[in-house]
Amino acid sequence: MNIKILVAAHKKYWMPEDDVYLPLHVGRAGKSDLGFVGDDSGDNISQKNSSFCELTGLYWAWKNLSADWLGLCHYRRYFGRKNFFDGVETVKQRIYQRGDYEKLLDGVDVLLPTQRNYYIETVRSQYEHAHSPRDLEQIERIIGELYPESLRPFRAVMSRRRLHLWNMFVMRRALADEYCQWLFDILFEFERWMTENAKPEEQARLFGFVAERLLDVWLCDKNLRTVETDVVMLENVNWFKKGSAFIKRKLFGGRG
Repeated sequence: MNIKILVAAHKKYWMPEDDVYLPLHVGRAGKSDLGFVGDDSGDNISQKNSSFCELTGLYWAWKNLSADWLGLCHYRRYFGRKNFFDGVETVKQRIYQRGDYEKLLDGVDVLLPTQRNYYIETVRSQYEHAHSPRDLEQIERIIGELYPESLRPFRAVMSRRRLHLWNMFVMRRALADEYCQWLFDILFEFERWMTENAKPEEQARLFGFVAERLLDVWLCDKNLRTVETDVVMLENVNWFKKGSAFIKRKLFGGRG
């Protein structure tokens, strides 16, 4: 199986050695060489990394990389076997390798991270507590104009209380191509609107955040064969900080 899973990175960091992974320097344009493949060759949007995050790497792979399966993870975040009590070195051993992917992808179309449950919030309200409600209003308008068949899935996903996060997936290449065409059509139109109606600082990482919500919209109603698996982190999550930011957003609104 010709599987290529991008490891999006913006700084020098440990990388798994298995050849299923392709360490990719996202936002490489104008930056010092990290020793990884850069997302600034061929057809690329590397210069948009400050607002598109890891999606500049996904765009580069869509336009320039040959593979039968295309995936995306992060330098600190991989598909693997989770154990909350593992140290970093043990976590590295739990990251999936080629053999794991070949088993997981047998007979399926898409591999996804286990969904996060919001419990007390919908996907829409969770986003709007951290960002401007204007964003999803404009995304809904753009979807209605470009892909009206996706309006019902968009509204359905926005009313759910669960979501696949981090823009992580592994897909059959034909599906990844279809998804990228759909996703970037919407995001580029949203970018045009934001350029005219918002300050540059409001756009920092914005399109990456929006795309996290759009993956499930694209998947909705497609009847694809999907499988979920755990995500392992190479750095500890500060749950106190995350919890405090959540409470701040709930009480006062805005990004915490």
